[in-house]
Amino acid sequence: MTQAQAGGVRSGYVAIVGRPNVGKSTLLNRLVGEKISIVSRKAQTTRHRVMGILTAADAQYVFVDTPGFQTRYSNALNRAMNRGVTQTLADVDVVFFVIEAGRFGTNDRAVLRLMPEGVPVILVVNKTDRLSNKAALLPFLAEVSAEHDFAAVVPISAASGKQTDELLREARKYLPNEGLLYPEDELTDKSERFLASEYIREKLFRLLGDELPYAATVDIEKFEQEGKLRRVFAAIVVDRDSHKAIVIGKGGETLKRIASEARQDMERLFDAKVYLEIWVKVKSGWADDERLLKSLGYE
Repeated sequence: MTQAQAGGVRSGYVAIVGRPNVGKSTLLNRLVGEKISIVSRKAQTTRHRVMGILTAADAQYVFVDTPGFQTRYSNALNRAMNRGVTQTLADVDVVFFVIEAGRFGTNDRAVLRLMPEGVPVILVVNKTDRLSNKAALLPFLAEVSAEHDFAAVVPISAASGKQTDELLREARKYLPNEGLLYPEDELTDKSERFLASEYIREKLFRLLGDELPYAATVDIEKFEQEGKLRRVFAAIVVDRDSHKAIVIGKGGETLKRIASEARQDMERLFDAKVYLEIWVKVKSGWADDERLLKSLGYE
């Protein structure tokens, strides 16, 4: 019997919420120890709820990483993403409300107003390592703590891992279940097919930076598994012909680099060889087409 199977193990669901670009996906990946949720410097990178699972000696934490709640735009894509946030909050045991050290504004308050009654909310103050004036941290914590009756306040750096052990200790106090919810070697409830699409989309954001608007997504048209080989056939869906040209790049170099880097990530996570074929499709208005969004996996 392993430690995780022994008595005294608590388990439960933990939502990670906050406005866009506060480091929610970085935190999830840090806690789980694998790249489950995609990360880039651009807001709105996370579009689906992603479940990551950490099984420790005395607890199993089932994390749900949500899209950053959108207040600026109201197309069908953002409405679907916001539904994901509110649905997640209705069905968890603990909430990590993530903000950026030194910054707390209207968009943060809009997310804070979504917190359900009766669910403990831990204030997670991220990016403390980037705060130039360290003396300003304590007054900032006091100011934000007055906004809500938080169960705990934990300053962290998701990038370096600083204080994340303390964050887990605080969360464990509120895990309601005895025993494990998932097998202890499981890292995520997401399929390899889903993770393949996320890795490709991450490279889009990382490699193209501000050149590519948010009107791009990835559709895995075919995913085949043959022993230790994965065959992945993916379409990058963009809104305009001009976006297609950006993704392909001069002489196809950008698309080749996206495919190469995404394939390497897949091989590491799947522990298998990956054959990856990617092409680009133009579907005008895809981000405001409810039926198309559902076919692409948006809820």
